[in-house]
Amino acid sequence: MTSTSKANTCLSATTPSNPKWMQARNLVMRFGWNSAAYQILNTEMELWFTADLEGCVGFVRRCGVRVVAGAPVCAESRIAQTAVAFEEDASREGEQVCYFGAASRLKSVLHSLPSHSFLEIGAQPAWNPANWQSILNSHRSLRAQLHRSKNKGIEVDEYEPALAVGNPELLQCYSEWRSAHAPLTLGFLTKAISLENLSDRRLFVAEKNCVPVAFLIATPVPDRNGWLIEQIVRGRSAPNGTSELLIDCAMRAFADSKSEYATLGLAPLSVRAKSTIAKPQLWLRMLFVWTRKHGTRFYNFEGLDSFKAKFKPDVWEPIYAVVNE
Repeated sequence: MTSTSKANTCLSATTPSNPKWMQARNLVMRFGWNSAAYQILNTEMELWFTADLEGCVGFVRRCGVRVVAGAPVCAESRIAQTAVAFEEDASREGEQVCYFGAASRLKSVLHSLPSHSFLEIGAQPAWNPANWQSILNSHRSLRAQLHRSKNKGIEVDEYEPALAVGNPELLQCYSEWRSAHAPLTLGFLTKAISLENLSDRRLFVAEKNCVPVAFLIATPVPDRNGWLIEQIVRGRSAPNGTSELLIDCAMRAFADSKSEYATLGLAPLSVRAKSTIAKPQLWLRMLFVWTRKHGTRFYNFEGLDSFKAKFKPDVWEPIYAVVNE
């Protein structure tokens, strides 16, 4: 496989003013199918490009491993050759590759290649937003939660992303949320999004008496004509039901814009998806069970899974970690 020279393959994705950042964004907006595709543009990512600049991989380095955000971003027909070229480049630097947050398409492609191991790390719920109203119609408890927040004076509106820059009320919500949730971050794919540069993202804001008390950020999944609800931020004054109302309004907006896909992202260690890969060894399965049961001291896996499940997704998609060994 042909790859770019070592001097030009990897660089930091710093800001939108960086030409390579713009090249990566163009690829994401053309080929971004994995729900984490847009996250390769986060500032901590390194970017690797194929020689013809028609493929890109976003990753971070951890202990001799290049941890990829989801999957290579390229045409579907080129996934295998892009992955092989990237892995060859990593091997030349003495590094392995782990595709973290990979979905079914990458798993199907890499299954045909030698020396790859697969581990299901959880599941993500997905909807066709066109079905959202029928879901509400058939679930009274969900409607009740929406009415609860409305009865407490919460209204949701979509803001232009530029309105978030320097907005003191949104920054206050963000600060309060960070103080409560900073210890719960899962790492490079779940870091808080800066309000200074939302770019192609959509911003939905919950207000009480015209003052923002919470907001939701949705990130594009262009090749699926859809959106990842990437972050929900609640200030201390946001009443119960605010998060649900934000999701409801976002789903309605997605449906109005004829989007065909929406997801709340990975629920780590969820077992709700039906995977097609062989079960891992018994010791690893037992470790997952133990972590899910006792790991709430560090992260509320059960709570997050239950929260996403109550919105009655159309499907649960298995999510994998794939290692080239």
